[in-house]
Amino acid sequence: MNFAVYRDLLRIRSVRMLLIVGMIARFPHSAAGVLLTLHVVQTLDRGYAEAGAVAAVVTIGIAVGAPWRGRRIDTVGLRRALIPSVVAEAAIWSIAPHLSYQWLLVAALVGGLFTLPAFSVIRQALGVLVEGDRRRTAFTLDAISTEVIFMAGPAVGVVLATQVSTVLGLTLVGLATASAGLFLMWFNPPTRSGQRPDGGTVPAAAPSGVGEAAADLIGSRDAGTGGGLGVSLFRRGVRNAFPWLTIQLVVVMVIAAGAGLVLSGSEVGIVAALELSGNESQLGLVFVAWCAASVVGGLVYGALHRPVAPAVLLIGMGVLTLPMGFADSTLSLALLSIPAGLLCAPVLSAASEKVADLVAEERRGEAMGWYGSALTSGVALGAPVAGVLIDLTGPWGGFTAVAVVSALIGVVGLAARNLGGQGIAAKHTHAGR
Repeated sequence: MNFAVYRDLLRIRSVRMLLIVGMIARFPHSAAGVLLTLHVVQTLDRGYAEAGAVAAVVTIGIAVGAPWRGRRIDTVGLRRALIPSVVAEAAIWSIAPHLSYQWLLVAALVGGLFTLPAFSVIRQALGVLVEGDRRRTAFTLDAISTEVIFMAGPAVGVVLATQVSTVLGLTLVGLATASAGLFLMWFNPPTRSGQRPDGGTVPAAAPSGVGEAAADLIGSRDAGTGGGLGVSLFRRGVRNAFPWLTIQLVVVMVIAAGAGLVLSGSEVGIVAALELSGNESQLGLVFVAWCAASVVGGLVYGALHRPVAPAVLLIGMGVLTLPMGFADSTLSLALLSIPAGLLCAPVLSAASEKVADLVAEERRGEAMGWYGSALTSGVALGAPVAGVLIDLTGPWGGFTAVAVVSALIGVVGLAARNLGGQGIAAKHTHAGR
């Protein structure tokens, strides 16, 4: 374990500036979730289920739009790709707070589709600026900065909603996000090796093993015709549409969805547990403990000499989430959230590092977009899964549900990873004969 890697990495001006720009670009949306919920409940006088529906629509929009935004970055460049997001963020979130609930759903969907892709852009740029083992540290710093933002952002959103108004708060979020987009366009972080400040170039060829893994996933042209014409055409279509897709990458996407599921489900469980005990005003204490643990875990993970498989980290986070269901006070819940929180940033940074390693940089924007969609889909699924069990059994049921499901996803991902590795090894052995 070597913590000096953080000092060495932050000495690189381009990396340091990129992390700062990333925090600025992400901050407005970190306050948007709580503002949107309180706008529906307080300003529009609707229920929490309807507020959840608006959040789900935004999430669906983000999941659908992220790969498209990533492909645009790959094909036309960052600045041109961000123009629609900048315009949409300012326009939609200035109009949406004045709409009825039904039209707010429509605006939320469009807003999600055109959300500023700050998360995927920063990860993509880090993958270009940093190579080798230092990527682990860079992605960990990115995950840690995100945790810090999500400690402060929701608090700012609550203050705006309760002390000013949700209408003004959502409008400010839209304008601030558009301004952050303009700032990101001005900074224009590199998405290709040739754009690096040092002028360095990294071979754009696919990483070692990608071709073999792709063959395992979609089949080889010479594998025979036993699958039939339909299967052959499907495989060829997948190969042409997603030439960067591999078994390993599919596993990473599934792991990302599992991480999103356990995080959003745990959040709902924490809120439910404190509301049931009448201690909802102490929500901040639990979230600070949870996020601070993630920061500490991220710092430790980023200093490791060797990576840990994302599937293993997800299994650990799922198992360590189970004890949160046994909390009987705010203090015990805060303390029991720490073990699971320690693995939050490591899971996300390990998955991001894996995507950057597996995909050639000319398609990395699209791949990061799909990675973001997988994570967002897990977030969208985790809340209702936990909510159903909470309604039936209580908060402990919500924690148990997301913990078990995420741990099982990790086990399946680990098994698929091992099987994929054995398949590739067997193919090499056969070729050697």
